[in-house]
Amino acid sequence: MSSSTSMRLAKGAISAVVRRNALNSSAKSPRWSRTASTSVTQEKDPQLGDYPELPWLSNQTLPPRGWWDPQMRRNFGDPVHENEEVLSMWGPDISAVPPQTALFQFTLAASAFVGFAFLCKYALLPERPTVPREYPFSGLVRELGGLEENKAREETDDGDE
Repeated sequence: MSSSTSMRLAKGAISAVVRRNALNSSAKSPRWSRTASTSVTQEKDPQLGDYPELPWLSNQTLPPRGWWDPQMRRNFGDPVHENEEVLSMWGPDISAVPPQTALFQFTLAASAFVGFAFLCKYALLPERPTVPREYPFSGLVRELGGLEENKAREETDDGDE
């Protein structure tokens, strides 16, 4: 790689970083989305060589207009992040709701659903329209042959019966 190409690449990377930082400071980004940024104390990946280190910033957080490629929110000649598949527009969606709030809302909805089910089962259940049938002599035990006759038969290995 020639030095002029390297300088052009570095200059484009710096302008992209400055532009993205300016866009980030002007737009309100959620506090929890900044926790995924890379630490400054990390070592530089030796496989990247002189490729610029770009900030961990999803293209979904950038404004929709003002780009050479509006669908991917990139300008011509901008360097591509090494994790472009995660940070591109086609990567995992960035939620506008923090995970704690989403868990609370899901728990609230699930408990409302379960509460409604219990309400339908116990409070809204109509009374039985008929009286249950009553049999004399302890539920016809004597008429059916007694308790010993009505016990379940034990299984045997005799084959078909």
